[in-house]
This record gives sequence, C-alpha cells and structure tokens, in this order.
Amino acid sequence: MSNKAKHWEKTKGQMIVTLLLWFFFGYVIFMFGESINSASFLGYPLAYYMCAQGSLIAFVVILFWSANRQEKIDEEFGFTSGEDD
Repeated sequence: MSNKAKHWEKTKGQMIVTLLLWFFFGYVIFMFGESINSASFLGYPLAYYMCAQGSLIAFVVILFWSANRQEKIDEEFGFTSGEDD
C-alpha cells in the first residue's frame, strides 16, 4: 500500500469519527429532548442548555480536536504544509 493510500485511510477514518460526533451532538441529543429535560445543568433543563450552549461548545471542541488529529496524521505521512524555519 502506498504512502498516499495509507494517509487517505487514516484521514477517512478521522473524517468518519468527526462526522459521527457532529451527528451525535447535532441531532441525537435533541431527539431525546423530552427525556433529558428531567435533568438540569446550571439550573436550566438539560435539553435547553444543550441547544443554547452545549452543542456549540461540543462543535468547537470537535473542530479543534479534528484539526489537531489531522495535523498529526499529515506529519506522520510527510504531508505537512508548514513553513520551514
């Protein structure tokens, strides 16, 4: 298997994990809004908090995690685009 093919396999796996996390925090949590409203966070029903703040925080964390992980994959296979010092 070539270096490009190995890089693509790891990148594809990273992309799938990122999309699954995005789907979970974007859709799955809100499908169970009625049942998670019995719990509260900072005095607000959990579903309301997840809509207002939690999912946005999760998306930002996923973004930074994914970018960091992709950078490590790129470095592993020699596809970095950083400037040489």
